[in-house]
Parts: sequence; C-alpha cells; structure tokens
Amino acid sequence: MGFLWFGKKRDGPKEIRSGPSQQMQDFIKGVDVENQLGNCNSGVRVDEESSMRTSAVYACVKILAETVASLPLHLFKKGTNGKNELAEQHPLFSCLYEAPNDEMTSFEFREIMMTSLLLYGNAYARIIRKQGHVTELWYLKPQYMTVERDTLSGKIKYTYSDDITNRTYVYKPSQVFHIKGLSLDGVKGLSPIAQAREAVGLSLATEEYGAKFFGNGARPGGVLEHPGILKDPEKLRESWNQVYQGTRNSHKVAVLEEGMKYHSIGIAPEDAQFLETRKYQVNEICRIFRVPPHLVGDLERATFSNIEHQSIEFVQHTIRPWIVRFEQAISRALLNQEERTIYFARFNVDGLLRGDYKSRMEGYAVGRQNGWLSTNDIRRLEDLPLINESDGGNDYLVNGNLIPIRKKDEEEDESE
Repeated sequence: MGFLWFGKKRDGPKEIRSGPSQQMQDFIKGVDVENQLGNCNSGVRVDEESSMRTSAVYACVKILAETVASLPLHLFKKGTNGKNELAEQHPLFSCLYEAPNDEMTSFEFREIMMTSLLLYGNAYARIIRKQGHVTELWYLKPQYMTVERDTLSGKIKYTYSDDITNRTYVYKPSQVFHIKGLSLDGVKGLSPIAQAREAVGLSLATEEYGAKFFGNGARPGGVLEHPGILKDPEKLRESWNQVYQGTRNSHKVAVLEEGMKYHSIGIAPEDAQFLETRKYQVNEICRIFRVPPHLVGDLERATFSNIEHQSIEFVQHTIRPWIVRFEQAISRALLNQEERTIYFARFNVDGLLRGDYKSRMEGYAVGRQNGWLSTNDIRRLEDLPLINESDGGNDYLVNGNLIPIRKKDEEEDESE
C-alpha cells in the first residue's frame, strides 16, 4: 500500500497516513538508533530519560532549565540613537513573553525547550503563523523527530512521528522552531547524554550499587561460625536475614545459639571506595553541563569569598551561550528578513549579574558621578519607580572638578 500525502493548509505540514514511523517503532521497542545509546561499560542502560534518575544530572538540568526560563525575554524595536523600545504591539512579543500557546506559559515553554536541549541536544516547536506573523509555538518531542537533508532538493526536512495521533508529518524548515546545541554538521545538535554516556552510566551504576549495598546488607554484618555441621544452612541464613537484613534492622542485638560465633568483617575497601566514586561523578557531570558544583548542593570547595564570583561566572560562561542560541534562533526562525532589520529578541540577565548590595551601590555611585548613569537608569536596574523628567530623573551629572585638558590650556592662554 502506498503513502497518501495530504496538504492541510498553506502553513500546515504534509501528513503521511502510514502509521508509526520506523523511528517511532524503534523507540517503543526501546531501541535508540539515532543516538545509539544503550548498555555502557558500567553495565547499565543509559538514555536521556534514565539519565534523569541520576541526582547530579537532574539537578544540573533543573538549574539550567529553570534559570533560562525565569529570565525576562522581550522583543525590542530598534530605535534611533541606540534607544530601543519594547515592541509590545508585535504578535511575537506576547508569544515570547506571556504564552506561546493555549496550554503553556512562557516559563513552561522555555523550561521544556531547555530541558530538551540539555538532554537531546535539540529543541523543536511547531510554528503557527497568522497574517505572516508568528502567533503560536507548540512543543515537539525531540525523541520523535528526525532531521535530515533531502537528497533531491538539498534542503533540510523535519519528519515527526506524533505519538498522540499516531501519524507522521513532514515539516519544512520555515514551519519548525529548531534550537541546536553543539553540532558537528550544522543540521542537528549532539546529545550531551550520548556523548558522556559512560560518565552518566558510572554514576547510575554507583547509585544502584549503593542502593543494593544498604538494602541487602545484613546488619550486624559478618560471618556466622558453627562448631558442628549444619543440616540446613539455608534455613539459618534466611532466618538471620529476616531479622537483621536491611537498614531498618541495623544495630539490632544478635542472639547466637548452639555455640555459634559471629565474626565482623567490616566494609571491604572496594565498598568504601564507591563513596569516593559517587562524589567524583557529581563533579564529572557538573563538568559536562558546566555547572558550578555548589549550585547542585556540593559545597565542599565553596567559600564565602568565591561563591559569588562562581555564580557570576556561571551566568557569563554557562547561561549566556544558551540564551544567545535562543535569541539568534528566534531571529532566524520567527522573524522574516524585513523584520530582522527592525526587531530583535533579548534576555535580561542583569538580575543574575548583580552582586551584593554594597557592591551595587558603589558601582552606581561611580556611574552617577561620572555622568554615564542617570537616576532613572539606576532605578530601572533596581526595579524601582521612575522619577519624573521634570524632577531631574533623566539628568546626567558631571564632576565639576574635572575639565578637559584643552580647556585648561585655553584658560592659561587667556590669563597670559
């Protein structure tokens, strides 16, 4: 039976009524062909969803996704003399700042897009336009999306196997809002989990080992020595485990009969070493996502003197590259060629870069006294009500004791 192609509307995708695609069938069966994830050398299966069961991965993804989602995102209109204005009348402004669709807030949409980027290396959304302007964005699950270059036309096409409608759709690049992570071909981003699956797998393995160690380890632990020959040693083992096995039964007083002796063997070196391995894997995963360890609860190397600077570096070197990807993807996919010369999207990270109160006030004082900050400029940064222009809110001051050198020379010439 051949494929039937249906064109819904001019802006709609081509629909293939062919049932689940091969990619979707593989996903349902648990086969990840695209990223070739699976059992790693540590003996556990690693994929994007299972990696979230690692506390360090979950914490890194959560802090990055929530930080980007919580930043104000506005559409600006370029003005003269560098005075940009909020483009509140443009349909895309509401889509970015308030709600991209009827089911999500702006925060929720950017949070799930960022989560997709961090786990799969790609984030997708279906673009809905009205009268040539983008009015809605609908999230598309990255595990059901195939991105490839058409061999005939040479153009990129997006094939999406919808797990709800059980249909496959083919989208044009103009119909998909695609944010790519680090890429080798410029067509699709690399999955951080796929690239670092051994590190994530080791973390999952140590957590599984620790759970089994404390769940199955009998306490008190050691060897039972019987002076004679036991007729049913299995029965004795089951009886012992029933009373003393598990963390809830730890440190119970043992009662020994028939001359039995108990020999404690302690924790083997390899058992104690796994605690160090777990600690190291936290730093390893933080390195993958470029997140300072103190943000995920590891305060071992954090001090009062360096934690503020680490947070600022987190914004500059971790958050900033991600939001630039967002901003440039918005310009490329959600604005047409003419609009890009007039409008641009920008995240506001000023709140994250602000230091302590004393440092901010000292910085504002320098800017105010040297004439490059007005009272209202400062009040905007502190989210305070503005002062009327008639009361000097927009005035710029200059230190009267400082004059240009040429002015001083002119005064000396006049005095002579």
